[in-house]
Amino acid sequence: MPVKEVLLLGNPKLYEVSEEIREKELEELKPVIEDLHDTLMDFRKRYGAGRAIAAPQIGVMKRLIYMHITEPVVFINPRLEFESGEMMEVWDDCMCFPDLLVKVKRYRTCRIHYRDMNWEEKSMELEGSLSELLQHEYDHLEGILAVSRAINGKAFCLTSQRRFITQVAMQNPKK
Repeated sequence: MPVKEVLLLGNPKLYEVSEEIREKELEELKPVIEDLHDTLMDFRKRYGAGRAIAAPQIGVMKRLIYMHITEPVVFINPRLEFESGEMMEVWDDCMCFPDLLVKVKRYRTCRIHYRDMNWEEKSMELEGSLSELLQHEYDHLEGILAVSRAINGKAFCLTSQRRFITQVAMQNPKK
């Protein structure tokens, strides 16, 4: 399958809520999942980043997330559950604005409930960077971008300036 164009910040489709997937649509999802894989791998090759992608990012308005860290995982109709209110601040990046970082607050831990490609119900406990990642991708299904979650008006940084973030963090470590 060809690499798909990632919708960029400002595209109104990115603010739409995605539709639930029905079991009878599983066969139709296979080429979409291939597109998500190819697009993610291309992005990773070009930018050196990218662990997951949500279907709305390529204009498919379905509740589908594709993650590939060590192996592919497909999340159909995911739901997030937060058992703890503990939050963390992170510099979030996004394929929809690859040259921008946004400081946001995310839950440190969460549980994701979803269906797999066999329509079996699954769940996964997530913490730290994986928790942040799946919250970010889930937001895409809800039509929410990280720029809407910025902690304040100074929570933006160009990726080319990432070294300054690191320097400031090292000078002012959190307790």
